Amino acid sequence: MIKLYRGFTMVELVFVIVVLGILAAVAIPRLAATRDDAEVTKARSDISSIRSGISMQRSRLLMQGGDPSSLVLDSATPNTPGEELFSNVLEYPIIAGEGDGKWKKDDNDTYSFGLSNTWVSFDYDSSAGKFDCQDGTSEDCLALTQ
Repeated sequence: MIKLYRGFTMVELVFVIVVLGILAAVAIPRLAATRDDAEVTKARSDISSIRSGISMQRSRLLMQGGDPSSLVLDSATPNTPGEELFSNVLEYPIIAGEGDGKWKKDDNDTYSFGLSNTWVSFDYDSSAGKFDCQDGTSEDCLALTQ
């Protein structure tokens, strides 16, 4: 009687490993680009929400007879991870952090967003009610605001 062994030959296993390696080499760079795109999309959404919140709170202050230039975005301590940012203009504040995809507060009217190992800085002009990049011509700023 002949015994039959069931399993894969070494050639079949090597072939499968080579195919998986080729697929991984193609897929990994595409996934990395997708992550960067997601961070830009998140920042755009955050900036839009912040600007809308500023506009809404300024309108509320005007309707109540207050001074819209007195609007403060939050009471967070600058450069402190874990603080709630934009709590006076957003229903759900953004938690400050360090690194890509995170916001931080630099001083009372300056905030930064981490993008591709750099920080893109934004200024809040309370008299005009504007939240814009410090360097409006930089490539990172344009990527986040257009």
